[in-house]
Amino acid sequence: MMRQEIFMRPNRRALLGVGGVLMLGAVLRPAGLFAQSASPSRIGIIGSGHIGGTIGGLWVKKGHPVMFSSRHPDELKPMVAELGSLAQAGTVEQAIAFGDVLFIAVPYGAIPQIGRDYSAAMKGKVMLDACNAVSARDGAIADEVEQNGIGVTSQKYFPGARIVRAFNTMSYAVFAREANRPDPRLAIPIAGDDPQAVQVAAGLVRDAGFDPVVVGKLADARRFQRGQPGYGQQVSATELKQKLSLP
Repeated sequence: MMRQEIFMRPNRRALLGVGGVLMLGAVLRPAGLFAQSASPSRIGIIGSGHIGGTIGGLWVKKGHPVMFSSRHPDELKPMVAELGSLAQAGTVEQAIAFGDVLFIAVPYGAIPQIGRDYSAAMKGKVMLDACNAVSARDGAIADEVEQNGIGVTSQKYFPGARIVRAFNTMSYAVFAREANRPDPRLAIPIAGDDPQAVQVAAGLVRDAGFDPVVVGKLADARRFQRGQPGYGQQVSATELKQKLSLP
């Protein structure tokens, strides 16, 4: 069992304010073009607080079955009731087993323990990682992130997962407000080592109502971690590519 309480109760007003989403998503092709998603993905959310609740809610509204998890799943029942039949609540173990894709949004200090407890069950699964390391809250692991980069560090603690960094650069309030805005959509930087996992993540970013911008490999996720040029940029895909000197 995890030794640290890592989940926050979601902000119900923020979730109720999340806008509707379009009917078809997109997946990044190797050539750089986006194709429509073929079918809904079963998504397991680890950390159903503000970020996990907001992004998971957008996916539910898009038509994806989502299991929100917590050490106290009963506390999530009001949220899943509001989201409808595609949403359900469960334990972390249940969410990992449920999800074809995982989404983790917890304080970074909890990452080592979650990795020890669950990395074997995550093996082979695509996992979108939205966690940020904050020195005052997370302690020594924040120093590790600063030294090695957050994408590489996450992969160390989840060695079997196919990690893609995503949804870490802005607050839940920005995501709730800007999802599915008129073009140009808000850009979401993503990075991962597994090309197929990056394709899946790009499609889910589209399905949540944003434009994915592939920055590179997990080592390149350093470019949009806290304090770096790609962090906190509320801009379009074209503008983000310019800021990061991407082709």
